[in-house]
Amino acid sequence: MPELRELLTHGGYGDPRTYVQSGNVVLSSKEPSEQLARTSERLISERFGFDVDVLVRTRDELSEIVERNPLGDVATNPKRYQVSFLSEEPDPELIEALAAMAAPPERFVAIGRELYAWHPDGVARSKLWAKLAGQGLGVTATARNWTTVTTLLAMAEGR
Repeated sequence: MPELRELLTHGGYGDPRTYVQSGNVVLSSKEPSEQLARTSERLISERFGFDVDVLVRTRDELSEIVERNPLGDVATNPKRYQVSFLSEEPDPELIEALAAMAAPPERFVAIGRELYAWHPDGVARSKLWAKLAGQGLGVTATARNWTTVTTLLAMAEGR
């Protein structure tokens, strides 16, 4: 992660900070989100020699995601509550199929480019988690647990 921070600093981004080892970065930029994502992908490819999809959310978007918290009334363990961030809104038929995979007591809510999923019994046997963690969504996606989501927002807000 120090090399990623250095790369982004040299790429012209302000104060890049990373969280855990899964590619979470908070930084300052005046670039539009899509341009920031494409530039970051190019820099990573050139420096590290592999291609990776980059998804960007602004501080305001991340704040809205946390404020929405559609499963906050039931999600009591932040490590079992996940948000999948998508590059674009998924097909409505996919949303229906995902919702059907949520085996009680799991819960699932799709709002725009985010999918919220509560796995109270863990993810080990969850068919929903397997689908959310896989490549079959038809869009670029990455999932983070609620602890990571709220920590990234706190970092973006300078806390």
